[in-house]
Amino acid sequence: MLDRQTQIEVLVDHFKRPRHKGTLEAADASMPGGNPGCGDLVTMHVKADSDGRVEAVRFEGEGCTISQAAASILADRINKTHPTLDEVVDFSYERMIDMLGRDVVGFRERCATLALGTLKMAAKRIQVHRRLRDAGRSEQEIRDLERALMDARSEPGLVFGQAAEEQRGAGGAER
Repeated sequence: MLDRQTQIEVLVDHFKRPRHKGTLEAADASMPGGNPGCGDLVTMHVKADSDGRVEAVRFEGEGCTISQAAASILADRINKTHPTLDEVVDFSYERMIDMLGRDVVGFRERCATLALGTLKMAAKRIQVHRRLRDAGRSEQEIRDLERALMDARSEPGLVFGQAAEEQRGAGGAER
């Protein structure tokens, strides 16, 4: 476990020199997520292999130090460990906060977990698309079902998909 000062230094370093930032060519999912409370935005780009293991993750975003550093730290970890999509979905918010440093995150839990929530939604999108394609659903049917899923499954206090895109330029995202 790192001391508080070292945790702060790690966050600042990831904010100033983000790892895995940018788009991902041929991503299986590109999921935007937002925190309307402070205007943070993160888009997670995910590529998974045919066995459901994450091959690569990249992110784009704007917002506070914690949200952007968390996205960089999460992308770095995922790119090193290559978990399955199920493991991504099961990754707990508590674990993410502990990775960043509970004392450092303080009451900014939504900022700290935005990237993880967005990554989880991207993993779910890949899983659902694959299952629906295997069941013979058309691309239009998949898009319609996905829209319904986004409306029903947003995490408390966070928004994903179109709702996140509509947030661009609102709140503190321009920081």
